[in-house]
This record gives sequence, structure tokens and C-alpha cells, in this order.
Amino acid sequence: MDTSICPKFENAMGVIGQRWTGLIIFQLIDGPKRFCNLESSMGVSGRVLSERLKSLEAEGIVEREVYPETPVRIEYKLTEKGKAIEPFMKELQKWAEEWCEPDNSLQEA
Repeated sequence: MDTSICPKFENAMGVIGQRWTGLIIFQLIDGPKRFCNLESSMGVSGRVLSERLKSLEAEGIVEREVYPETPVRIEYKLTEKGKAIEPFMKELQKWAEEWCEPDNSLQEA
């Protein structure tokens, strides 16, 4: 039996496995969101959120759209590549609802 890990799978897990990344993708499944909405709904620091969004943009999973308004409005949305992750995220959500307990230490921080 071959137990080696496919390099593409390993790369995918490296992208999705970064802290906050899966939650960012999950938040964007419902549609475009502004930076401040993502930041407040997830409780992540602005610095970390910015880093993760840039990483997701570089991977082609998230797209940043700037609207020339006053003040400037910036929204983030999933690309086609990002939308392809949705079935996986929905299945992970089902699995978590059945098998995982909430981590109360995250809410106390």
C-alpha cells in the first residue's frame, strides 16, 4: 500500500490549514464581504486577516475588488477556484457539527 502523500494534496492542506484561512473562506461562501465585516465576525486581528487575505489572493482563491467611492470601498470575494472549495467546506461543517465540541478557550480570549 502506497502511503506517500500527493504533493498537490500536501500543498492544498498547507493553504487551507493556516489559522483563520478556512474561516475566511467559509465567511466568503455567502458572497463578498468588506474587510471590517470579516474582522468583526471572526474576531481576528486586522494584521493577521490582511496577511491571510493576501495569501489567498496570491493562491487565486480570493479576489480583492476596489470600488472608486468616497470613502473607498474594498470587498473580498471567492474566485472560481475559491468557490470550488465550497462542497469541501460544507462537508467539514457537517462533520464538525456531529463530532466536535466548541473550543470555549477561543471565546474567552
